[in-house]
Amino acid sequence: MACKVLVVCGSPVLASPKLLCHLAGECDHIVAVDRGLDALLGAGLSCDVYVGDADTVSDEGRALVDAAADFEVERHNPYKDYTDLALALDSVRRRWPGAEVIATCAIGGRPDMALSVLGLLADYTDAPVWIEEDKVTARILHQDETWTIENAEGKTFSIIAIAPNTEISEHGLEWELDHSPLGLLADTGISNIVKSTAEITVHQGVAIGYLLHQGFIGTVG
Repeated sequence: MACKVLVVCGSPVLASPKLLCHLAGECDHIVAVDRGLDALLGAGLSCDVYVGDADTVSDEGRALVDAAADFEVERHNPYKDYTDLALALDSVRRRWPGAEVIATCAIGGRPDMALSVLGLLADYTDAPVWIEEDKVTARILHQDETWTIENAEGKTFSIIAIAPNTEISEHGLEWELDHSPLGLLADTGISNIVKSTAEITVHQGVAIGYLLHQGFIGTVG
């Protein structure tokens, strides 16, 4: 059975210690991506592997990286061609082929970096990819993948195509779709409402689904 790897990314918007402890308990391995190590330390946790150039981690975290006593370190030169997350996902592929990835501390902060994070996670096609934050659960859905959502009645669900020629079906929502095209970054799938056990399937292309943890939030704008 493939393992689960928690990838704690370097967004300045940190997941809560409660969420980090919960996710760590569900995963087999933990990878800290640069400043993500600080989020883990704040929750009383460590990692199996640290990946990064140590340009955003705190002095405390950098001292632990320099000592390299409690976890493995893949340290990179800041003058590199790839982001720390790209290198971390490569590390996951090498160490645990076919691993399911749960990313956190992945959204927020710089909008350019947040968009790049989505692109990198979408390129990880080895196994299911999730984004878990305190206010939202998201999943990257590739062709022929289905997300079944239970016990979420009344919550807001949105889905956005992040590749051209994407086609999806949605059932168990207020507004359902059946093998419908979804334009690249279009708003067709924004602000739906979960009515019962929901199934979202991507038949073609790539999309990201967002389940907000609180009740329905109307469309803004």
